[in-house]
Amino acid sequence: QVQLVESGGGSVQSGGSLRLSCAASGRTFSSYHMGWFRQAPGKEREFVAAISAGSAGTQFGNSVKNRFTISRDNAKNTVSLQMNSLNPEDTAVYYCAASDSRGWWAGARNPREYVFWGQGTQVTVSS
Repeated sequence: QVQLVESGGGSVQSGGSLRLSCAASGRTFSSYHMGWFRQAPGKEREFVAAISAGSAGTQFGNSVKNRFTISRDNAKNTVSLQMNSLNPEDTAVYYCAASDSRGWWAGARNPREYVFWGQGTQVTVSS
């Protein structure tokens, strides 16, 4: 069992930056692949970024590529999402999620690959 708690959300003006963090409980965090998703009102949950258990591989959604970075610290049981050049289209609730799937890399963009989810943190970007 892994419990995930996101933090760092808030309101920012267009062009600004935010850093989201996700703290995980449990001693097996380092064995989980981690992902960030977001969901805006009336829209489906959207893949944002993902990082493999050992940080060797990362993936990014097309809409955030070159603006967002993902990192993790397995010693501190945390995964972070650095978001730069934010725009109003980035407004959403952001969720972190954990996967222990062996086929995770091929399906990292699919929310169904993830078994544990946080409660989410709101990010609002104003123009």
